[in-house]
Amino acid sequence: MKEQFGAFTASELYCPKCKSAQPVRERLLLVLPSGELHEYLCARCATSLAERTVSAPPVTQVQARRTAPARTNRPRLLIK
Repeated sequence: MKEQFGAFTASELYCPKCKSAQPVRERLLLVLPSGELHEYLCARCATSLAERTVSAPPVTQVQARRTAPARTNRPRLLIK
């Protein structure tokens, strides 16, 4: 079956502290090799309400070589 939706992001979640649905802010927690971990916070009281993981596309060898720092032909410093 064809994928109909991309990634979902929450705009409001139920906050147990405020006892109602509240707008949320998304905060980046960690950047991992497999993706990014985000946290949803209540916009009113800043209570952590949920987490979501955004999967990163796999890194191929060609991409890894492109992002590697370029080598320079500078002479090495010799200390005697």
